[in-house]
Amino acid sequence: MGEIKEITQRMMAFRAERDWKQFHNHKDVALSLVLEAAEVLEHFQWKSPEEVERHGRECKAELADELADVAWYLFELAHDLDIDLPQAIECKTAKNAAKYPVEKCKGRHTKYNKL
Repeated sequence: MGEIKEITQRMMAFRAERDWKQFHNHKDVALSLVLEAAEVLEHFQWKSPEEVERHGRECKAELADELADVAWYLFELAHDLDIDLPQAIECKTAKNAAKYPVEKCKGRHTKYNKL
């Protein structure tokens, strides 16, 4: 997970070199995160399950760019809010494990409060 810190440091250096931090407040970075996630979703909109699978294979480079944009804003927001993302992921995984015990939810998509 140290790789996330290294990537984030390179991203923050990129931002600093361009003097862009002045434009990157929490609201606008969060908004950009959602907008980029929507661009990922747009790749699959109106496609059948078969078309989705084919598109995922055929447009891998375009999807990689969109996912990188999502990750960029995610890592930037976590950095600016002083959130250790790997630690947050570990914590959330533990919470989800408690809410979704294997014996109750394996193979089911039911929300935890309906198990």
